[in-house]
Amino acid sequence: MATKKRYALVGTGGRSSFFYTAIATDYQATSCIVALCDTNQTRMDYANSKLTALGHGAVPTFLAASFDQMIATTKPDEVIVTTIDRTHHTYIVRALELGCNVVTEKPMTIDAPRCLDIFSAVDRTRRSVRVTFNYRYAPHNTKVFELLRAGTVGQVTSVHFEWMLNTSHGADYFRRWHRDKRNSGGLLVHKSTHHFDLVNFWLQTRPLSVYAQGDLKFYGKENAEKRGVTGFYNRARGSEVAKGDPFALHLETIPTLKALYLDAEHEDGYCRDQSVFGDGISIEDTMNLLVRYRNGAVMTYSLTAYAPWEGFRVTFNGTGGRLEMEVIENSYVNSGGDQSLEGSIEKRSILLRPLFEPPREIEIETSKGAHGGGDSVLLQDLFGEPVTDEYMRAASHIDGAASILTGIAANKSIATGQVVLVDDILKVPE
Repeated sequence: MATKKRYALVGTGGRSSFFYTAIATDYQATSCIVALCDTNQTRMDYANSKLTALGHGAVPTFLAASFDQMIATTKPDEVIVTTIDRTHHTYIVRALELGCNVVTEKPMTIDAPRCLDIFSAVDRTRRSVRVTFNYRYAPHNTKVFELLRAGTVGQVTSVHFEWMLNTSHGADYFRRWHRDKRNSGGLLVHKSTHHFDLVNFWLQTRPLSVYAQGDLKFYGKENAEKRGVTGFYNRARGSEVAKGDPFALHLETIPTLKALYLDAEHEDGYCRDQSVFGDGISIEDTMNLLVRYRNGAVMTYSLTAYAPWEGFRVTFNGTGGRLEMEVIENSYVNSGGDQSLEGSIEKRSILLRPLFEPPREIEIETSKGAHGGGDSVLLQDLFGEPVTDEYMRAASHIDGAASILTGIAANKSIATGQVVLVDDILKVPE
């Protein structure tokens, strides 16, 4: 019997259960968790309770300051990083230096200096970093790659990509640590990294230049005041005003969020239920980009974080026709329910319009589960028996950098009002 691959997991918040649940259930023959690491003992204890319930058994826990000790004591082969975005690079770099490969949640990191630190560590250690771009694995997104690769619209000349986050999922970024750009890089780095990675993947190219505009137009106290709102609160817990606010998140009513955050906040003071109409929000909720790629294609992109529906529309214009896709996703709050339903599909369609031919609907492989069915395929790629992937969906640290550099360049463009050349921020190897 083959030896199981050993994983340590750092960051036991909402996203971590995606990984440890899969290992404890579907991939127990190939993988095992050997340690948990976090700044918060309560959250680690909760993760251990879930591992025990799943039949995996509890594992040793280490506070963040003891990360090196964890590696030395438990000897993992790989470290899974699901901490807040600004600390990803800290654990990625140290894990590589201590002899481990890394699987990291997106975004790989939030700015160019941190990105350079990761590149340097990979070069020094010759270890690998995988970035978990689950959207690549969703059957509809893979189908688009397949169609474009086959030349169904000829050479792609332009892309229009519109993504809507609704008042459930979109609002959630404004309740959490993401609302501070110092933690997340803003939604153009934290969330749009998925979208920019998809375009890089679909077109098999990299961004050349970015011009962007972005504002906070809906969330935040000032915007609410302009709309005539007079009742405000800092967090939902204990607030009478919050009881009448449809945007309020009541942690005590959602068992997972209560266990992970409300019961854990005595240790670190982190409040998961902040008001989306409070002060201190430094990220944008309305963003528009114009991106030129190295292959000559141009993309117009928009992200709205307060839409009435969740999903996206993307269109490719080419020398041989046009490809259109629309995907409507089900509404959710991060870790607020069954994670298999997060980003699950309500409706999707792909329409191919060749030049001088009738349009035709493209059949899409049936899929179920989170993120359009991409999560389950990604997990198989990460933890299952190795197989060849004709679509080349596994994402390296270079792919991770190429995806976030669009957002990093966009943040700089918003701040300066200028077109930003991506190579002036960081040159990514081809």
